[in-house]
Amino acid sequence: MQIGPHTLDTPLILAPMAGITDRPFRQLCRRLGAGLAVSEMVHSDTRLWTTDKSRLRLDQRGEQGPRSVQIAGYDPHMMARATECAIERGAQIIDINMGCPAKKVVNRAAGAALLGDEDRVRQILAAVVGASSVPVTLKIRLGIDRAHLNAPVIARIAEESGIQALAVHGRTGTCRYSDPVDYAGIAQVKQTVQIPVIANGNIRSPEEALHAREVTHADALMIGRGAQGRPWIFRRIAHTLATGEILPEPGLREVRAIMNEHLDALYEFYGESVGVRVARKHIGWYLADRPGAAQARPHILRAPTRAAQRELLDAYFQALCQGEDMAA
Repeated sequence: MQIGPHTLDTPLILAPMAGITDRPFRQLCRRLGAGLAVSEMVHSDTRLWTTDKSRLRLDQRGEQGPRSVQIAGYDPHMMARATECAIERGAQIIDINMGCPAKKVVNRAAGAALLGDEDRVRQILAAVVGASSVPVTLKIRLGIDRAHLNAPVIARIAEESGIQALAVHGRTGTCRYSDPVDYAGIAQVKQTVQIPVIANGNIRSPEEALHAREVTHADALMIGRGAQGRPWIFRRIAHTLATGEILPEPGLREVRAIMNEHLDALYEFYGESVGVRVARKHIGWYLADRPGAAQARPHILRAPTRAAQRELLDAYFQALCQGEDMAA
């Protein structure tokens, strides 16, 4: 898949997720098969970029290109200025957020709320594309609610405005993540425009990836929550899309090695104190549905230091691996 001058190694994209797609996670997912990894969204008010949170969200040091930064906001002039600043900091693709359903975003007339104001959408897209020296992409939903499914209209506005790729989450803003994903709705958008369309929503396995591609005919797939605690999903899906074969889940030893790589990167990126806290949610996802996790997880998540966290995890995985060896 092509986004401007950038050719993606695989048609698989890590979705931007606040508090999750930091630089360590983006780099890990790229290594494991994602062709692009979009940053956590940053506010279009660049005066807020001096905070530690924004500074870390904008940190792209050592990151493989193309580097995509997502911006959220409602004011065209602020969005244009944020675009210029993000490019100065190394962004090679600018992604505009018009899909976030979170109340704190929607209540500020940003994210998915913008889908209800097509004139404002047109103004923002024109301002950002006009200010950008790099490709601009857009992420949307099917509409603000089921009574207003205007994604095809937004898609045409995007194409006319110079947007170079469009990601569509197959739900509305009001349903957030609760309703089934409407892949037929994404297919309708795909039929409406000539620019690349990226299908997003509930892709958690190679089989679901094949289904999403078959129904939507999308140029690429975007994966969010399906990668939490399972970053190797990109490798598995890439293999399936290329060959039709379904790779098995990695063995426990490889899972442990990937998790440890991820945790070490978090400790380094945030520092030990914050890194231990950030690691807890990822540990919960890595352990989800594994034998004995319900009993072990509370003790691991209470560990106050890097050493204690790793010691408890090592003991847990050693016991699992021994059990796996005995079963074999």
